[in-house]
Amino acid sequence: VLSETLQAAMAGGEQVVKLLDTVPDVLDPANPIELPAIRGRVTFDHVSFRYRPELPEVLHQINLDIQPGQTVALVGPTGAGKTSIGNLIARFYDVSAGAVLIDGLDVRTVTQRQLHQQIGLVPQDSFLFSGTIADNIRFGCPEATAAEVEHAAKLANAHDFIMAKPDGYGTRVQEGASNLSVGQRQLVCIARAILTDPRILILDEATSNVDSLTESLIQDALRRLLQGRTAVVIAHRLSTIRNADVICVVQDGQIVEQGQHEDLLARGGVYTALYQRQFAE
Repeated sequence: VLSETLQAAMAGGEQVVKLLDTVPDVLDPANPIELPAIRGRVTFDHVSFRYRPELPEVLHQINLDIQPGQTVALVGPTGAGKTSIGNLIARFYDVSAGAVLIDGLDVRTVTQRQLHQQIGLVPQDSFLFSGTIADNIRFGCPEATAAEVEHAAKLANAHDFIMAKPDGYGTRVQEGASNLSVGQRQLVCIARAILTDPRILILDEATSNVDSLTESLIQDALRRLLQGRTAVVIAHRLSTIRNADVICVVQDGQIVEQGQHEDLLARGGVYTALYQRQFAE
């Protein structure tokens, strides 16, 4: 039994070494361009994308121009390619064809660190690590003071539930954040995004899997967070994005409709069908 255990441990060690030796698919350029403080214009120029060379494309010839300060919502059925569009803005993957530009600069020409310093992400599944609640809010801005952390939490509607905890901001987050509800985790992530003060925000189903009261708190916090920033909102609940500057309907890896809520409803197309289906439900 001991021999088998040692062999398994050694095999596991070999797997860890192989993992650490893996070369990432996304690499910084040899001679990166300095990324200045960005205004927040995001352009997709004939972008196609597949996750691996042997797999089919998930995005086909996407053309999209988001102006600084605009809120653009991406809606459509599951698997349409909405999250892939958000991932390409943050350069979690590289395009297969075309280019993603920020303020006219191809994201592949700057370092990932510089890019991510000016982009905020609030994902559907909020990620919190072991440490205090304050540590988690301060994650992207480690030099932030306690007063700045508290201010961000208040803007995110997280302050009240944090202060209700026995140790307040010093409350330790348990493994898997099991001592926080789904909504509370999301509010902490929004506070984290507020603190980093990004110019571009990507919100991926930020209000899913929460009750209606928590959703209203999150929506209120997001309204504060979005002010003056470029935002790409990936949404399932169409009621949450009615006031977006532009709504893009993504289907089968393409933007098939684009406009504002009332205009899209009047067309009687894909957006109308999605909206009526949700209304019926």
